[in-house]
Amino acid sequence: MNMFKIGVYGYGNLGRGVVTALKAAPDMEPTFIFTRRDPASIEADVPVHPADQVLDFKDKVDALILCGGSATDLPVQTPALVKDFTVVDSFDTHANIPAHFTAVHNAAIENGSIALISAGWDPGLFSLNRAYASAILPEGTDYTFWGKGVSQGHSDAVRRIAGVLDARQYTIPVPEALHAVQNGETPSLTTRQKHTRYCYVVAAEDADKAKIEKEICEMPNYFAEYDTTVEFISAEEMARDHSGLPHGGFVIRTGKTLDGTSHTISYSLKLASNPSFTASVLVAYTRALIRMRRAGETGCKTVLDVPPALLSPLSDEELRRTLL
Repeated sequence: MNMFKIGVYGYGNLGRGVVTALKAAPDMEPTFIFTRRDPASIEADVPVHPADQVLDFKDKVDALILCGGSATDLPVQTPALVKDFTVVDSFDTHANIPAHFTAVHNAAIENGSIALISAGWDPGLFSLNRAYASAILPEGTDYTFWGKGVSQGHSDAVRRIAGVLDARQYTIPVPEALHAVQNGETPSLTTRQKHTRYCYVVAAEDADKAKIEKEICEMPNYFAEYDTTVEFISAEEMARDHSGLPHGGFVIRTGKTLDGTSHTISYSLKLASNPSFTASVLVAYTRALIRMRRAGETGCKTVLDVPPALLSPLSDEELRRTLL
């Protein structure tokens, strides 16, 4: 079997998950890791190189999976690296996806390359289910609930605040709203009425906690639209009580067909490890994107543009025999 050689750019929780997922794939292998940290500090059985040397390897990998954060890393990294690589990212700031797409698409078209952005479970798999459900039940209402779980992107955004040493952000559905929708009701819900956010923060000893809390609660696209609680805890409490990274959620569409019959479409995920699952999604879409590139496609893509068969290592005949 032809093995795709994959570079992993960034080696935090997501990067480690990607390396593990690549090792499990029958047709892919992690070939290089690129990090902004001292490569000597990374314990891995894959060669590790400084991130600023990545261009030296552009002819040695089939694709590059970007594992940085959406707040400040990916808006810069993806448009820059797509000039020389086939790249996949997990950009997850929903409100900024159109602008990110445009920046990446322009760079990809200009350089005859290809990228896929916003791969993961939301955006990603949940996006697909919203698309399927709305196409099947055009007369209806979509609801998406996240959690209870740790958001990697939101936690990363809090950690970027001056004076924050560590942070975990939990997204929590408002129970009354979730139960109403699950029962087939179609309430009109604001962002604030659907979810709350809870932040556990380890602050530096001399940090201005009031300033940190204000900056968190007023952060646009992350917390400003929600009822947000900030609790400061010790590093020991963080390690003891918040070392796991669970997540999940629901996509629900309620609607009616023309005969007036009511229907509910529901899709849910319960994830013991958000980064491990997201990494597995990234790896599947990297396989698909390499195939699309080899077929001559260029530009920026999303999960909505990828034929499902391209995600699987199985042949078309095997997929028809085992899954249809």
